[in-house]
Amino acid sequence: MVFTFTYGVMAASIESLLEEISGVEDPIEELQSLKTALLSLPLSALRDSVSGQRFHVIFSLLHSNDREQVELCVAILERILMALSPVTLAQNYRSELQGGLAHPNDTVKILALTQIGRMAEHPDAATEILNNNGILGAVIHSIGEDKLAVAKQAIQCLSKLSHSKPGLDKLFQSDLLKVIKDVMAISDTVRYRMYELVVEISSVSPISFGYCANSSLISQLLGELTGEDVLIRATAIEMVTTLAHSQHGRQYLAQQGIMDKISNMIRRAETDPFSSLYLPGLVKFFGNLAIMDSPQQVCETYPAFQNKVFEMVLDPDPAMIGVALDTLGLLGATVEGKQVLQKTGEKFKAVLLRMSQLASSGATELRVRSLDAISDLLTLQPEQQTEDLLSLTESWFHLLSNQPMDMIRNISTQPFPELHCAALRIFSAIATQLWGQKLMISTPSFMEFVLDRSAGQTKEAKDAKFELVGSLVGSSTAAEILGSQHYIRLKTYLREGPYYVTAVTSVSTEGAD
Repeated sequence: MVFTFTYGVMAASIESLLEEISGVEDPIEELQSLKTALLSLPLSALRDSVSGQRFHVIFSLLHSNDREQVELCVAILERILMALSPVTLAQNYRSELQGGLAHPNDTVKILALTQIGRMAEHPDAATEILNNNGILGAVIHSIGEDKLAVAKQAIQCLSKLSHSKPGLDKLFQSDLLKVIKDVMAISDTVRYRMYELVVEISSVSPISFGYCANSSLISQLLGELTGEDVLIRATAIEMVTTLAHSQHGRQYLAQQGIMDKISNMIRRAETDPFSSLYLPGLVKFFGNLAIMDSPQQVCETYPAFQNKVFEMVLDPDPAMIGVALDTLGLLGATVEGKQVLQKTGEKFKAVLLRMSQLASSGATELRVRSLDAISDLLTLQPEQQTEDLLSLTESWFHLLSNQPMDMIRNISTQPFPELHCAALRIFSAIATQLWGQKLMISTPSFMEFVLDRSAGQTKEAKDAKFELVGSLVGSSTAAEILGSQHYIRLKTYLREGPYYVTAVTSVSTEGAD
């Protein structure tokens, strides 16, 4: 009963503070008191306290040049409006929120858009908004705002609205489609924000994709791929790659001949002095496509892609090398991808040698990306460990260097935590494979290196070493290959956990023999 009474008193004080605020000329002090009162109540109690009250006075105080006053009003309204249901908001505060979208202060715009977003997620409240072209038009115009945070919030609002058929109808089959296209004409930046929204809506379902395609906005985006401006082209390829993440998106792109178009762009890139700006995006597109569909099908249908990846690894430009390494890692992580790479014979041997050089020297970021790609290439799940695939990963490992075990171990002892962890991931990759375990036990002092807790003191390094130990212990052949003594020590390491520290006891020897 005490709590009910306390909250009741608090509700009464909120009401009296609102009355005070409406009666004073400079309400800063009263607003501060109201903010304190609101923050002292949990949302559940606040819901009861504010449900019957009207807060139009706070909205009216937003129209001020006093920055402190506006910020206090925003803080108060954030708290109050979150306590109200989306339906209550839609019924009582539509015009105030619409006014907030035209406010010169960005925090007021974001407040309004956040609350409109809450309404957009609620079926009954969303109906109220869908019947209000003024609010929807203002939200669409907010995508054209200078402040990115405002535009992002507006994109979220419209994305939420599009999760229903009435929302899709309103955005793409009414006068609002013209508003969308008019806002897109503001600038290249705003146009791409709108594409971002369209791509997001398209990915939800084949139905929502259909609405976007019928609006001609997707074909407009695809037209940007071959535009004159190379920077616009680079942004367009990113959007199209996202579009390809869904199966219905990929089907549409294939029907429109976009895969062939991008393959031709890769071919022609050699004669374009600005191709370095968009080429990485084209390669990423096919890399993603290969993982989602089939590495073999993509590499065989679009040989320009695979050839370009091999070329890029040998390129002097770090941006090209990085994308090529990541793509090789993506391809090589799958069995089908490994087989596709192996088929290229000497070409891939040259690539592996280059990867080994990159892992051993150069900029740290490229070294890490190279090591990560190598570990992806060498990884085989237990069910994938056929004789042929084990022979393939073993031959690749030996192509890295005359002494690959020493090479990787040397990298792991360098004073860069990210290199240390990346090198350990390679050892984890081969630790589950019979040939890898045989190499480990035949390499002098290697097992001591594995069991040594003093190397690599960061959390990431300890986790990477623990993963290596886990890979060894989890293998069905480890006990036999490594011997019982090593196996027992590895199991102890695993049981003690990654962060175990051996206690060192100091014993006084004074007066002893």
